[in-house]
Amino acid sequence: MIKTKQLYEGKAKKVWETEDPNLLIVDYKDDATAGNGAKKGTIHDKGIINNRMSNFMMKMLEKEGVPTHYVEEISDRETVVKRVTIVPLEVIVRNIAAGSLSKRLGLPEGTPMKRPVLEYCYKDDALGDPMVNEYHILAMEWCTKEELDTIAKYAFAVNDFMVKYLKTLNLDLVDFKIEFGRLSDGTIVLADEISPDTCRLWDCDTKEKLDKDRFRRDMGGEEDAYKEVMRRLMGEVPED
Repeated sequence: MIKTKQLYEGKAKKVWETEDPNLLIVDYKDDATAGNGAKKGTIHDKGIINNRMSNFMMKMLEKEGVPTHYVEEISDRETVVKRVTIVPLEVIVRNIAAGSLSKRLGLPEGTPMKRPVLEYCYKDDALGDPMVNEYHILAMEWCTKEELDTIAKYAFAVNDFMVKYLKTLNLDLVDFKIEFGRLSDGTIVLADEISPDTCRLWDCDTKEKLDKDRFRRDMGGEEDAYKEVMRRLMGEVPED
């Protein structure tokens, strides 16, 4: 598979066209941002960890009946994916109060939720990715009711699997953000990534944060945290 033209460069990834119009190559970067790009930095080997963890999880989710854009990992930082049209929604599932939910509802961080909470945000950095509900989504025609029902079903399926699986690694899945896209035939699939950039992951015993919050909150130790997640998940870490 050969890169032919750079299609897009975002905060964490570059996307390239290939000789196959239905396939793209995603190239993960070490760049780190927070606050919709307001804070910028670098986390050493983040691109490798996010690429490999995301692919690892998506292959497992495929077996659980959740279709994804994943095709093939071709290097530590690069993956072939199916070309999709992204539905302009951040889909967030929360199991434990943290981040913006704690601020909005005045809940102490770490408060367990009685059931998973599903939220949607409109993908627009300039607007701060505002939270929206089903009525906004359908009124703006970002997707159909049938597509939104499918997205919700898959989001909860991802959560159910990941909560149980990560618990075996002594990790609590606090919350996570995922995105979905349409294939050329309209099929909805899981896209983007699953990584410490997009998931809040806490050690079950110590409640140590092993995710991007260490960068967001200037806690330090983000490189070690990302490597620890990869070690637990895959039994290895990137070589320096």
